[in-house]
Amino acid sequence: MYYTPPLAKLIEEFQRFPGVGPKSAQRMAFYVLGMSSDSVRGFADALVEAKDKIRNCSNCFHLSAFDPCEICINEKRERQTICVVAESKDVIALERTAEFKGLYHVLGGLISPMEGKGPDQLTVRKLLNRVQGAEVNEIILAINPTIEGDTTVLYLSKLLKPLGAHVTRIAFGLPVGSDLEYADDSTLSKALEGRREV
Repeated sequence: MYYTPPLAKLIEEFQRFPGVGPKSAQRMAFYVLGMSSDSVRGFADALVEAKDKIRNCSNCFHLSAFDPCEICINEKRERQTICVVAESKDVIALERTAEFKGLYHVLGGLISPMEGKGPDQLTVRKLLNRVQGAEVNEIILAINPTIEGDTTVLYLSKLLKPLGAHVTRIAFGLPVGSDLEYADDSTLSKALEGRREV
């Protein structure tokens, strides 16, 4: 199908997003063309601002425009509990439940030899330093129940248990192979409540 070059380029760019195929990309491109110039500029500005300002928190590695992030500086958070997650999107999913009141640590992925990702490519060393340098009573491993997730949990539990903190994993209220970001709030709440020792 023929598209004028600027439209073809726009469709091509939308197809870079995960889960967006040619038809969805075409719909989004035509939607953008129907927007006012001010709305398109606002959208473009939001993209550029997000890319320019959002970084990883130097403490927990969650995405934020601030360093340390909003969660790390919140004095109402329980400092004795750290919830370890793979990605920032998992922090957002858990925060939606309003159940967890502690701090987070974002690994930046999972151990996956198939993808060439080992512990050194994750923030594991920073997590160990955090736990050694603070009075942490519990470390909750909120990791997806996948092969990579289970591998990461086993690796982390072997490193964390000798440090004296109680190491738990969220309960499997989530279907095996699913992602935290797609789980509903009540399922995540139950998973947090039913966590167990690793």
